[in-house]
Amino acid sequence: ADMKTVKKAYRDKSLLYHPDKNPNNPAAEAKFMMVAKAYEALTDETSRENWEKYGNPDGKQSLEVSIGLPSFLLDTTNRNMVLMTYLVIMVGLIPYCVWTYYSSSSKYGEKDVMYDTYSWYHHTLGENTLIKSLPEFLAGSAEFRKRNMPKTQKEKEEIGQIMSKVRSSMQKPKYNHPVCIKGNVLLHAHLLRKTDDLSEGAKEDLKHMLKLSGSLVDAMISVCQHQDNVATAVNCIEFGQYLTQGIWVRDSDLLQLPHFTANEIKHVDKAKTKANKVVLYRTIADDQKKGMATFTEDQKKDVLTCLNDVIPDISVESKVFVDDDEDDKVYEGDLCTVRVTITRNNFSPENKTSLVHAPRFPYPKQEAWWIMLGTKEGKIISIEKVPYKQNRKVMEHNIKFLAPKQGTYNFELHVKSNAYVGLDQRQKVELVTLDNSTLPEYKVHPDDAELDDEPTLFEEMLNANIEQDSDSDDDDDDDD
Repeated sequence: ADMKTVKKAYRDKSLLYHPDKNPNNPAAEAKFMMVAKAYEALTDETSRENWEKYGNPDGKQSLEVSIGLPSFLLDTTNRNMVLMTYLVIMVGLIPYCVWTYYSSSSKYGEKDVMYDTYSWYHHTLGENTLIKSLPEFLAGSAEFRKRNMPKTQKEKEEIGQIMSKVRSSMQKPKYNHPVCIKGNVLLHAHLLRKTDDLSEGAKEDLKHMLKLSGSLVDAMISVCQHQDNVATAVNCIEFGQYLTQGIWVRDSDLLQLPHFTANEIKHVDKAKTKANKVVLYRTIADDQKKGMATFTEDQKKDVLTCLNDVIPDISVESKVFVDDDEDDKVYEGDLCTVRVTITRNNFSPENKTSLVHAPRFPYPKQEAWWIMLGTKEGKIISIEKVPYKQNRKVMEHNIKFLAPKQGTYNFELHVKSNAYVGLDQRQKVELVTLDNSTLPEYKVHPDDAELDDEPTLFEEMLNANIEQDSDSDDDDDDDD
């Protein structure tokens, strides 16, 4: 544009945004300053050069950092509203959020399990707890008490109808609370594979229970560890296996295989060679396996792949030793180690997943192994859940404990899957401890004894400070 057009535009805009015509209007004042700078950049060569070089007609500017705020926050008419909103957020909303978070988090302990649930397990689990009682105890967990409370008469009637179908496989209920009854019935519907009879709402409630079942069963096992009870811990581990596979105590573990139902199990039972267990069924030649006569080739391939490649085939070895010892003998008070070696015999580098085959479980589950060492009296020495690391054929786990008094001890080693039924192994571990008084007396070298008498670095620094303080006191006395 020519200079005449520029001057006319400047005159119009400056009159429009002049502060005298827009009192108490910071936006108009800022516009007026921008118009003035734009006019200066268009009419003055030096200003134009500064604009092109630095982006400002006044030349190079110092760095300014500012925060952009909505204009309504700066409007004086909204001052009271902004202040009240600030007070509500700072004094009301934020403290409420902090209180809510603290109240919620203070209810949970290890493994994100509620303290009320731990208390419930301590109350219900004991040395004589049967595995058939565990669904009821799991149903009483605090995590389910609000959701599993029947709210309508229709829901109560549905629970009654389902109970009539699963009652024959249920342990006689110990607690008559509606939450325990509903959860117990839903879990048995899952274990007995009768979930098709459930309504959509009941299926969602069951799905929620199964989602939390992993951490809750782990919490049961930790309570058993605290109670020092091997038998109940074993039952809890096996209960977790049943929940994962959707089978129950009287069912054949061949139901873990794809496409297998009760009809296929009957054909397997009729065979001359009894192979109603996964570990036995695996040993039979593929063309001799019963129960797959009606399967298609794809279905047979699914079964054989799951049996030979997916479901673990393990062997377990154990060894007792003392670290850095000159011989293989164990003496009273030694820190001895039981090394448990689990070898996956059907390991394949091509199988790069550690997920469990569990089509009845609604969530993916990682393969792991419970390794437990206990005494013949049923006391737990160590119990730990060891996750399986993919692409590893051999797993090792060390159990460390102090050797007991002189004698011969027979421990029981349990290696149990967290998800598969029928793969567990149990071994005897013998430990012979000798009297440590027969060991040669340990004599301290004279040089080592002198080192013990020398002051430590901390003691040297402390003595130096004490001497410095004494010198200061002497100087003060001299000045006096």
